[in-house]
Amino acid sequence: MPRRISQGKCNLCGQTFTKQTITRHLDKCKAEHLATGNKRVFHLKIEGRDLPEYWLHIEIPASASLRTLDEFLRETWLECCGHLSVFRIAGEDYDVAPEYDPFLGRKPKSMSAKLDDVLAPGMKFTHEYDFGTTTELALEVLSERQGTTRKVQILARNDPPAIPCVKCGKPATQVCSMCVFEGAEAWLCDEHAEEHDCGEECFLPVVNSPRVGMCGYTG
Repeated sequence: MPRRISQGKCNLCGQTFTKQTITRHLDKCKAEHLATGNKRVFHLKIEGRDLPEYWLHIEIPASASLRTLDEFLRETWLECCGHLSVFRIAGEDYDVAPEYDPFLGRKPKSMSAKLDDVLAPGMKFTHEYDFGTTTELALEVLSERQGTTRKVQILARNDPPAIPCVKCGKPATQVCSMCVFEGAEAWLCDEHAEEHDCGEECFLPVVNSPRVGMCGYTG
């Protein structure tokens, strides 16, 4: 899928910004719209590693577990078939179901770890969902503040990218899961999807997620 300028909406004020300007805006908008308090709160930026036009800015309590963050990512962007997942942080793996790995000679750590025990502002890390048809996310702790946030809050999210049907240029509504790695040929409107050689069983809806077109993900 070709890269395009990405923009999205700030959920605090409702205005639209480009991906490049939203971080600076949120620094100001949080001060105007979010209450201060005595809880440590992390501001995370999350994007598709290979599809960075899909992105989120969130706040999450620093005392929350990696499992809480994993569940949020699954619910918002990833879950299709109950696949395994893992965070990779500073050379350590934090697995959703840690078991001894004879190849690595060690057991991954558990996602029960608290964010403030393994993360700090400025740190970058990754998340992988599904070790077959993998969706990898790049995450960064942008900042920390004292707030009242008790659960994950989406501060901003990208608008759905404009993806044209390869046949007619109208907005694509279907993506072929067999052809998705081959580029533009996978993206079709409803009319031209009926003519596609792979058959209707291979199609998935176009959704606003870096997992679009993968496995059985329908959003």
